[in-house]
Amino acid sequence: MWLSNDLFRSVVASTPLVSIDLVVLNAKGECLLGQRLNRPAKGSWFVPGGRILKNETLDSAFKRLTQEELGQVLHRSDARLLGVYEHFYADSVFGADAQAPDTHYVVLAYQLVLAEGQELQLPHAQHGDYHWWPLIEMQTHEHVHANTRAYLAALR
Repeated sequence: MWLSNDLFRSVVASTPLVSIDLVVLNAKGECLLGQRLNRPAKGSWFVPGGRILKNETLDSAFKRLTQEELGQVLHRSDARLLGVYEHFYADSVFGADAQAPDTHYVVLAYQLVLAEGQELQLPHAQHGDYHWWPLIEMQTHEHVHANTRAYLAALR
């Protein structure tokens, strides 16, 4: 269920959002990151992911989000739960001024490992550019968001 802007603003201001982040690794062990176009974390390199919708099962949300964020349906049963994380942002999709609410996410992070030669059809609605990052570079690069770097410990 999609919400009107006014109702969604109230939700963001009042409650945490529940989301799924997709930590996608290729056969070389590199992680897929996209450069975010929208707030929060605008301009940062971040893993794909998105909100779980009201009355949407985890399996349905996973399929929808992999289609929307990776360009193909993948199944939660093929992924490994890395853990539950909290993300706090001073801004939101509504802006960064004093009138805009901050954002709090409760995130279920899942690892997906692509098979050799498996290609994705990456959309550009949320991310302007994509790059496969060696994990060692992700740890120290200033433009990789700290919330994305937090997933690295669970990959070991």
